[in-house]
Amino acid sequence: MNDLEMYREQLAICDDRIIDALVERNAIIEKIMAYKEKYGMPILQPAQEAKQKRRLDEKLKDNKYQEEIQDVFSRILRNSKRIQARKLFSYNIVLIGFMGAGKTTISDYLSTMFDMRLVEMDQEIAEREEMSIPDIFATYGEEYFRNLETSLLRELQTGKNCIISCGGGVAMREENVTEMKKNGRVVLLTASPETIHERVKDSNDRPLLAGNNSVEYIAELMEKRREKYEAAADVVVQTDNKSILEICEELISKLTELDKSDV
Repeated sequence: MNDLEMYREQLAICDDRIIDALVERNAIIEKIMAYKEKYGMPILQPAQEAKQKRRLDEKLKDNKYQEEIQDVFSRILRNSKRIQARKLFSYNIVLIGFMGAGKTTISDYLSTMFDMRLVEMDQEIAEREEMSIPDIFATYGEEYFRNLETSLLRELQTGKNCIISCGGGVAMREENVTEMKKNGRVVLLTASPETIHERVKDSNDRPLLAGNNSVEYIAELMEKRREKYEAAADVVVQTDNKSILEICEELISKLTELDKSDV
């Protein structure tokens, strides 16, 4: 055996050790999840993730392969999150609710924490149509836009382990709710009219509030939609005066309880 063959053999042995270590690490991730569930501990622990990052940074300080190893560990972390997501959610998470209820904020956070695919429906439609939502309304009318929403929902329910953030009017159509529930759990995020107004009062991309951006009008429109929102929802999470982490933990807890009740 020449030196090159010897190096290649050593490399293969290293690869085998890496594989064994990753299998062991992934098994530990599942044990941690089981422990959290058994003792009712929060699933999301960003402080622990930050602690692990600091430890890695310290460990790799002045290492000539720091950048390359950091890249590998970022992939490992993403895959750990995917393992957690697959174990927790064998379905899509569909967020519904009135504008300003927190769908975009919460879906962004959940997507980051679990490395799940995120589809912001309004954004997806705007990109496909190459027009803003207000321009679609103005050019083609609301019915055209609502048909685009239905078509996109049908497309999304062929997959799983995705977070879908719906526009405020999506749950108004019964056929849309049917599509959501084919392969998803529907989470209604809600808040008081005062909270909603505070969150959207400076926004210019809310066609339904054009010329009517007031607490009273928002309350009236929310009441008109309340019955259908609640009928569509598998779980409801109030977002007033709660941190993003608190909202997400409550959402996860309620979905987990629902899954157990279905077993």
